[in-house]
Amino acid sequence: MKTDFQETENDMRYLQLLSQSFPTIADASTEIINLQAILNLPKGTEHFLADLHGEYNSFRHVLKNASGNIKRKVNEIFGNELRESEKKELCTLIYYPEEKLELVKASEPELPDWYHITIHQLVRVCRDVSSKYTRSKVRKSLPEDFSYIIEELLHERTDDVDKAAYVKVIISTIISTGRADDFIIAIAHVIQRLAIDRLHVLGDVYDRGPGAHLIMDLLATYHNWDLQWGNHDILWMGACAGNDACICNVVRLSLRYANLTTLEEGYGINLVPLATFAVEHYGDDPCEEFIPKTGDGSGMDGKTRLLTAQMHKAITVLQFKVEGAVIRRHPEWNMDGRLLLGNIDYARGVCNIDGREYEMKSCRFPTVSPDDPYRLTPEEENLMTRLRHSFTVNEKLHKHIRVMLSHGSLYTVVNDNLLFHASVPLNADGTLKEVELYGGMKFSGRELMNRVDRVVRSAFQPDTEPQDKAFAIDYFLYLWCGRDSVLFDKSKMATFERYFLADKETYKEDKGNYFKLRDDGAVCDRILDAFGVCGNNRHIINGHVPVHAASGENPVKADGKLMVIDGGFSQAYHKETGIAGYTLVYHSRGFQLVQHEPFTGTEDAILRGSDIKSTTQIVEMSAHRMLVADTDIGRELKAQIADLEKLLYAYRHGFVKEGRLRSDYGKMKVTVAKNKGCTSRKK
Repeated sequence: MKTDFQETENDMRYLQLLSQSFPTIADASTEIINLQAILNLPKGTEHFLADLHGEYNSFRHVLKNASGNIKRKVNEIFGNELRESEKKELCTLIYYPEEKLELVKASEPELPDWYHITIHQLVRVCRDVSSKYTRSKVRKSLPEDFSYIIEELLHERTDDVDKAAYVKVIISTIISTGRADDFIIAIAHVIQRLAIDRLHVLGDVYDRGPGAHLIMDLLATYHNWDLQWGNHDILWMGACAGNDACICNVVRLSLRYANLTTLEEGYGINLVPLATFAVEHYGDDPCEEFIPKTGDGSGMDGKTRLLTAQMHKAITVLQFKVEGAVIRRHPEWNMDGRLLLGNIDYARGVCNIDGREYEMKSCRFPTVSPDDPYRLTPEEENLMTRLRHSFTVNEKLHKHIRVMLSHGSLYTVVNDNLLFHASVPLNADGTLKEVELYGGMKFSGRELMNRVDRVVRSAFQPDTEPQDKAFAIDYFLYLWCGRDSVLFDKSKMATFERYFLADKETYKEDKGNYFKLRDDGAVCDRILDAFGVCGNNRHIINGHVPVHAASGENPVKADGKLMVIDGGFSQAYHKETGIAGYTLVYHSRGFQLVQHEPFTGTEDAILRGSDIKSTTQIVEMSAHRMLVADTDIGRELKAQIADLEKLLYAYRHGFVKEGRLRSDYGKMKVTVAKNKGCTSRKK
């Protein structure tokens, strides 16, 4: 590296700080050696998933089996050495060690022998999945109780005659001291953790499935992940912030899919006031259009199904009223076309839309006044107040939203891939569309995403000005269903039409230009350029719109520049997509798309060793094995190496003296963020 006196003098303040962390030439040199070595390790494996929609058991299993990667490694390691049934048993033990151990102890006659054999097998698998990481990184992944023991076993081989007895004694002592179960559980979790280096969740954790709160609990403790907010996540964030329309939408969707587990059990939201209100006002209404989406009500008896339908209709009507209040506060959103309660001729049973009359399926609106259809009755005011309180003071929901804010954003750029949930608004010619946000100001592309991201965060900050906070809370509704929303991007959300109008032509929601043009490689390149994504193999990765794999739709579009990975994790989408979700895996050899079939359940996996059946499609393979040097982390490490080389120059030429006293505040690690090329990955 070439360094001159003038450059060193300009950097003296920074170099003095850096010398506190590396006070000698030996310290700086050792760090350079360490970082250079890391650059030449294979890149870690990234997993991309989208649209989880509360399917906790399926999501958890996909993480445990690393989208089938652990099973593949077991097959590679043991080949014909083990029978297929034995490999299946080993995989199940890795996925569910606690539960599987209980079954083994109840049925295995020679338990000590089984422990010996199994621990050796687990060590071999763990050695394989840890091979691409530094010892330091592996050490940080190890549980404190067994850190030393696992590390010793990983780096000592039984084919070394001198060490065979040493390894045998370690394992025998683990068993004789009664720690075998704990050790097996610990090493199984290490294998799971090391099999996925980084997890990317491309939005929609919430709605439809019963376990969104459990997914959030799992993610809160996961080792390395990020989230790109989806439209359903934004809906729950808006509800938590106190947006009445978002609250009603959240409750409505839960009732629509007969899924109250997340609301009631997960967050303790009290729906008794809604049930009481529904019985009082809709008790004589069969509410045919509001029967839960599960067809027969998901095992409900007739009475429960009817009550659910009545609650569903009651919250839907309340939703239209409170949405109307927000829409009328913001004429700049151009959403007046959604104010349909005021277009109904209640006597004739028709609704006027754009000068045309449409027949209503039902005209029973006991709480709507035709003269002032958006006015809430006193009972509705009271119900809305109670629901709002349940959401806004909910400690667990606030905790999960804080996790979403700390780990999430509207978009992320990582390793030359642009990740977002839904859309980048475009004009008909494929250019970036300017969208008005507030105060007449318009933004497009990356700047639009950045500004919207700040608006979302401002709704939860105590120092936000009251006027700005009020706008931010309202804006969650626009993000949910606004025409130019980066999370919606359709002509309308036809909720009213689907519930109340007979003509199915009114149900049509025209997709925005992004969805019409995204198969065009030139359009994708324009978006990637706008977001500053560099590299020869750059991609857009998003979800939001289910890929109809059963009808032959390809999730890889625009000559490989775009990958849509919403394969329908939610059971509600299985018939539509024909599969049960995708995982996109990006390892050192390239991209692979893993297509999953429906998960038969955790109990079946434990008792019978069943796994999610997956099909792997090679999307793009690299001409060379990618190293850490080829990643964002690699760019950062190269910048650190360059800084350390400057420090060496400063030491050797007397600008900085070796062995300087450290700051009273202790050893300080100094990193300088420098925008060199594409090193700035996130807004």
